[in-house]
Amino acid sequence: MTLEVFTAHRSLLVGVAYRILGGAADAEDVVQEAWLRWAEVDAASVADPKAYLVRVTTNLAIDRLRRVRARREAYVGPWLPEPVVTAPDSGEPAERADSVELALLVVLETLSPLERAVFVLREAFGFSHAEIAEILGRGEPAVRQLARRARDHVRERRPRFDVDRRERRTITERFVAACAEGDIEGLTALLAADVRMVGDGGGKVRAPLRELAGAMPVARFLVAIASREGRRRFLASLGAPPGSEMDLEIAEVNGGPAIVARLEGRPVTVVSLMIGDGLIHTVYLIANPDKMSRMATPNASGSA
Repeated sequence: MTLEVFTAHRSLLVGVAYRILGGAADAEDVVQEAWLRWAEVDAASVADPKAYLVRVTTNLAIDRLRRVRARREAYVGPWLPEPVVTAPDSGEPAERADSVELALLVVLETLSPLERAVFVLREAFGFSHAEIAEILGRGEPAVRQLARRARDHVRERRPRFDVDRRERRTITERFVAACAEGDIEGLTALLAADVRMVGDGGGKVRAPLRELAGAMPVARFLVAIASREGRRRFLASLGAPPGSEMDLEIAEVNGGPAIVARLEGRPVTVVSLMIGDGLIHTVYLIANPDKMSRMATPNASGSA
């Protein structure tokens, strides 16, 4: 029964941990530690197993976030959340599906660990302020203040665009075609004038070490890395043998269509586009090999 109860809530626990940490590997480690603690408890003495498990997982995730933040500050180049494959049309509430968007996870990085946990539990999973206070061991007024501060912070910084899924996929397909054809004019027509490109290679593969801004600089970089020579250099940085080629596909990643490049079936790069008003406003390029391990697992962000 102990295993069955934990398994019934595991997806929820992974979802909470991933949103607090922004890393699927870190989230899995936290949930594994939660399981070890649960296995030592007399389950019959726990009145509400779900509440108990969420409390343990949340506090473990907060502690881990405080530790990994120091590593992220020393990260080579920009740090981006670890991408995860998500299931389209999973039937999840919209706010929960939206809460794994890369753009939102990037904003959540600017919150304190406590603010982030409160935001995730309240906005993504619908826990009441009283329930969150119990989870965190804090007074309800303090939790309400944390929730308000986090919500205001996210509202100010999170880009919000009401984009039809079909339109987003169409623009993503046009983006791929323009890059592959070296069509700078066609590519710049898809980019907002103030478009930003954020690349995360972790210092291990070729990726911009600083954020690029402006339609022309971003377009030139994208065309360069999509060229034959650009692909050759990127694959060489991965240690791929000469003559290797990547396959591209559009897959559901972090709640929306994204471009996934694969080498011999293994994901090596994810490109996610933030789109609004028919234009691309942000390009997220994630190529750090350490962040590709969970890309083969659907719904790694958890759904409950």
